[in-house]
Amino acid sequence: MLRLAGCVAGIYSCFLTWGYYQEKVSTTPYGQDAQKFKFFIILNLAQSLCAATVAFLYLTLQGKSLSRPSSSLTFKYLQVALIGVIASPFSYAALKHIDYPTMILTKSCKLVPVMLMNILLYRRKFPTYKYICVALVTIGVSGFMLFAPMDDHKGKKGAAASSLYGLFLVAINLTLDGVTNSTQDQIFHAYKVTGQQMMFFMNLSMSAYMATWLLNPFNPELGQALAFCQTHPAIIKDIAMFSICGALGQCFIFYTLEQYGSLSLVTVTVTRKLFTILLSVVAYGHQLTLQQWSMVAVVFSGIGLEAYVKRSEKLQKMAAASSTTTTKTEKVVQGSPTGATTTTTITSTTTRQRTTIVAPKN
Repeated sequence: MLRLAGCVAGIYSCFLTWGYYQEKVSTTPYGQDAQKFKFFIILNLAQSLCAATVAFLYLTLQGKSLSRPSSSLTFKYLQVALIGVIASPFSYAALKHIDYPTMILTKSCKLVPVMLMNILLYRRKFPTYKYICVALVTIGVSGFMLFAPMDDHKGKKGAAASSLYGLFLVAINLTLDGVTNSTQDQIFHAYKVTGQQMMFFMNLSMSAYMATWLLNPFNPELGQALAFCQTHPAIIKDIAMFSICGALGQCFIFYTLEQYGSLSLVTVTVTRKLFTILLSVVAYGHQLTLQQWSMVAVVFSGIGLEAYVKRSEKLQKMAAASSTTTTKTEKVVQGSPTGATTTTTITSTTTRQRTTIVAPKN
C-alpha cells in the first residue's frame, strides 16, 4: 500500500510540476523585452533526450536487458515516434488561440474522437453508458467555451473563431495521440516489451527525428533557440525542470502499470488533469466564471463515469477469470497385499488469471 501511495505521489508531483513549467515556457514572456519562447521542437527534443536517458538508467539499475530490437519492432518504434513528433506541435499551436486550462480540459476528452471515428468509419456500436459519457463531455466542453469571458481586443466573432480554431488544433493532436496509443498497445501485446524499453526506444527515435530536422542547414530554428537561451538564461532552468519532471513522471506511470495494472492508474490519471487545471488557474491567474466551473464538473463527471464503469467491468472479468477452474479426475487402481483392489480418485484444480499491461494514455 505504501508503495502504491508513493507511485501516486510521484505521478502527481511530477506531472503537476511538468504542467506548470509547460505553461510557463510556452506562454510566459521572458526578459525585459518580454519575448516568448517559440521553439517547441527544441523543447520536445530536450524532453525526449531526458526521457530516454532516465529509461536507460532505470533499466541499468534494475539489471534488465536492453537488447537490440528486431527489424519489425524497430519499424513500429519509428512509426509511433514519427506520429508523436507530428502530434506535439498542434498542441503548442493551440495555445495561441485558447488558454492552458481549456487545452487540458479538451485533451481529457479522448473518448469523443475515438468513438466518432469508430461510428463513422466502422459502423461500430457502443454500450449506452459510452454515449452518455460522450454527451456529458461534449456539453461540458461546449459550455466551457460558451461561458468564457469575452476578449475585448478580439471582439465576439474574433474570439469565437480563434477559440474554435484552437479546439480544432487540439482535436488533431488528440486524433494523432489516439493512433500513437493504439500502436503502443499493439507493440506491448505483440512483442512483450517492458514499459521502460518502450520508453527508451520511442524517445530515442523521436530524438533522432527532431535532431535531423533541427540540424538541417536550411532550418535556422536551432541557432535562434540557442540565441534566445543566451539572452534569456532563465528559460534554461524552466526547460530542464520541464524535461526532468516529464521523464520521471513517465517512469512512475510505467512502474505503476507493471506493478498494479491499469485499474489503479485510471483514477490517478483523471484527477491529475483536474488538479492541473486548478494549478494553472491559481498559478497564472486565469479567470473562470462560475458557469465554467460547473462545465468542468460536467466534463469530469462524464470521464469519471467511464472510468468507474470500465473499472467495474475489469474487476468482474478478473474475478471471473480467477474463479475459473479446470478439474481433472484420474482413477488409479492399486492392488493391496490382501488381493483387494483400491480405486483412488485424484482431483487437481488449476486457476488461470491473465493480466494485461497497456500503454499509458495521457
